[in-house]
Amino acid sequence: MSAYLVGDITITDAEAYAEYAKLVPSIIEKHAGRYLVRGGNAEIREGDWEPDRMVVLEFPSKQAAIDFLEDPAYAPVAAIRHANAETRLVLVEGYE
Repeated sequence: MSAYLVGDITITDAEAYAEYAKLVPSIIEKHAGRYLVRGGNAEIREGDWEPDRMVVLEFPSKQAAIDFLEDPAYAPVAAIRHANAETRLVLVEGYE
């Protein structure tokens, strides 16, 4: 069953964050993940949630998403994001 990482990211240093954006796609692909949403305009239709930069990644399984997050090659890349953005991240399984 597919799983999705949904992120709401507020970038605090765009220049430094650009390095993260350059490095992360190959690690996502290594775990058979793909972008469904990467930035783009978010239109608030209900509620008071005001996401900044939305990212939605699809993985073939929850374990593949976990493997991506826990990949030792991702740790230094994630550190770039942690240092240059505030992130809210949710992992959710898809519906069959």
